[in-house]
Amino acid sequence: MRQNPSFAMTDVIELRRLIELNPWVTLVSSTADGLVASHYAVLLDAARDDLTIVGHVGKPDDYVHGLGERELLVVVQGPHGYVSPNWYGDTASVPTWNFVSAHLTGVPELLTPDENLEVLDQLVARFENGMPQPRLLWERPNDPDYVRRLEKGTVGFRLTPTRVVAKRKLSQNKPDEVVETIIRELHAGGGTYADPRLAGEMRRDLDTRKAAR
Repeated sequence: MRQNPSFAMTDVIELRRLIELNPWVTLVSSTADGLVASHYAVLLDAARDDLTIVGHVGKPDDYVHGLGERELLVVVQGPHGYVSPNWYGDTASVPTWNFVSAHLTGVPELLTPDENLEVLDQLVARFENGMPQPRLLWERPNDPDYVRRLEKGTVGFRLTPTRVVAKRKLSQNKPDEVVETIIRELHAGGGTYADPRLAGEMRRDLDTRKAAR
């Protein structure tokens, strides 16, 4: 991802927030057979306060990616969306696409079966706890044998990135009044390109920049 200093995202707290809110990531590896990409959910490692993530892949994706043997690129995609030139006012302009994204690169560490079970448990809890009646991993009708068989079909990993490139392109190069217009348009429920999540990120970024002046 080409970096632009105006849009660089380097704050660890903000990057952790991005990962926490957007756990469905793309895993990319360069192999002898070419590039390979897979999609899985990850979590921040609860025992760390950096950008270490944990997750799992289903077999044989561990073999396909050469998991633990070579670099893995993890693409975290936050809110993103189209910005119309009409929202800039009566001035020469072209469309653009606003987005928040991070690339985490490193060689992952493979987890033991017990560690993998813990991660699987955490993943289920992370998403089921938003349900009215959560069904956690170890609860009936699942039994311990079923859960352990499930674990054997997956390979867990922990990745502490050695390289991070992150970008938050949210119209920071535009005047505040133009950014306010874009936010309003993105909030417009009837608009073709309405996206409240992206509008929320832009509002948060704009307010932070204003407070820092």
